Amino acid sequence: MWPFRSPRPQKSTGPLKEFYAVPPPTEETPLTELPLLAVDVEATGMDARKHQLVSIGWVPVNGTQIDLSGAGYVILRGSEGFTVGPSATIHQLTDDEIAAGIDHSEALGQLLAALQGRAMLGHFVPMEEGFLSAACQRLFHAPLQVPMVDTFAIERRHMERMGTYPRGEDLRLARVRARYGLPAYRNHNALTDALACAEQYLAHQAQLPVSTLKDVMV
Repeated sequence: MWPFRSPRPQKSTGPLKEFYAVPPPTEETPLTELPLLAVDVEATGMDARKHQLVSIGWVPVNGTQIDLSGAGYVILRGSEGFTVGPSATIHQLTDDEIAAGIDHSEALGQLLAALQGRAMLGHFVPMEEGFLSAACQRLFHAPLQVPMVDTFAIERRHMERMGTYPRGEDLRLARVRARYGLPAYRNHNALTDALACAEQYLAHQAQLPVSTLKDVMV
């Protein structure tokens, strides 16, 4: 059953309407069979109402395997006169790279095609949800509604169950990966961060008492 049914997706157009034509996984789907798409976004700030998306990266996860053949990365073209400003020190994208990027509707269309029939995976998914849903509303007349899995939330719940109450730094993806013996990657490249999140999710799946989408969904 479609667990996010509301009047809003019915108003969707274009790639978002095509996305909603394929049901997502159910809560009972075993994690060993669960299709996900690890997604990371980079933006000029943290507030989707004020800041602009500059890049999106994604990597499919099929059950217990990462599918690098389905990975994608897009840089989004800025509007006329747009400048990345101080945010360039974080995401390392220049104004020239942004000017050479692709149209926002094309970028979102590519992502939605990759996300179709999958749950969305991220590390602190409110960031991805906020920017992507706002973009879908603006471009395709409805918000993005999809089952979401958050490695940030999974690790926080795990630490709390173990009687260790994390501070903010304890839940940064690099810090979490180090605790699970995963290698260090450079942060704030959307594709690399999506891959890092996918690997962390598989480490969680292998080591924690979780078995279905319901166990990990936020």
